[in-house]
Amino acid sequence: MKSSSFRRIAAVTATAALILAGTTACGRGGGDEASGPKVVLAISTLNNPFFVELRDGAQAAADEAGVDLYIVDAQNDSATQANQLATAAAGSTKAVIVNPVDSDAASASVGELAAANIPVIAVDRTVNDAKLTSLVASDNVAGGKQAADELAAAMGEKGTVISLQGVSGTSASRDRGAGFDEGIAAYPEITVVAEQTANFDRASALDVTTNLLQANPGVTGIFAENDEMALGAIQALGARAGSVVSVVGFDGTADGLTAISDGSLYATVAQQPAELGRLAIELAVKAIAGDDVEATVPVEVVAVTKTNVGDFSK
Repeated sequence: MKSSSFRRIAAVTATAALILAGTTACGRGGGDEASGPKVVLAISTLNNPFFVELRDGAQAAADEAGVDLYIVDAQNDSATQANQLATAAAGSTKAVIVNPVDSDAASASVGELAAANIPVIAVDRTVNDAKLTSLVASDNVAGGKQAADELAAAMGEKGTVISLQGVSGTSASRDRGAGFDEGIAAYPEITVVAEQTANFDRASALDVTTNLLQANPGVTGIFAENDEMALGAIQALGARAGSVVSVVGFDGTADGLTAISDGSLYATVAQQPAELGRLAIELAVKAIAGDDVEATVPVEVVAVTKTNVGDFSK
């Protein structure tokens, strides 16, 4: 982060100190020469590589479009994100792109932005009961079904499964879980014996999976609603990952693709996080200009296994 960025952030902090209490991270992209409209990108957490790729895609698009992009990281804390969005509503922001920590909790903040006539684009996750300008997201329900089909194929269409769920209240977790449940129901000889949240976090998934394996030692499949949790599950499984127990993740992160190549992860459902970020900026620019904006913009997901991982690895 450049020193000028810190100065500008400090100025914002001085005028909104109370609102900013609890904010964990803030950064400005676009370089010092950026003089275009100010857009705030509020991300749930940059500890997850998926959202780092999303941020980078947004930053590249903002640079190209001349957008003055401010990036804030809520570190998966809803209260922090509410403070960040309140700051955006009080400043000179022309549009906000939000990746909500919690799809319900963000509703009030988005309502305040709408009341201030600031367009709001939700990215990757929707905001429930809120007036959004647009939502750009992967087709998570379809992706969940693809994950179920891949896991069933790896298991020979029979056995028992543990399902690791993401952050409760997020549309991504809800939709991926719904798609997986619908897809796995088509295989009557497969039973889901345990479902538990690990908050989309690798370390949490290691602990959760270790505990669930003690209670369910005979499982032969694990579905994780993102790659970070899948990699935590693989750590818990040790040598059983990819041999005794098949694991399927979601996101198509670089670490996930590497795990497919080494055989510990059977499949992932690849999203296009950089494309999500790019499209979010594109929609924000259109909204600022007063142009018509699509209410929803779906982005295709693709199942990746060892047979096609070379097409996705960089």
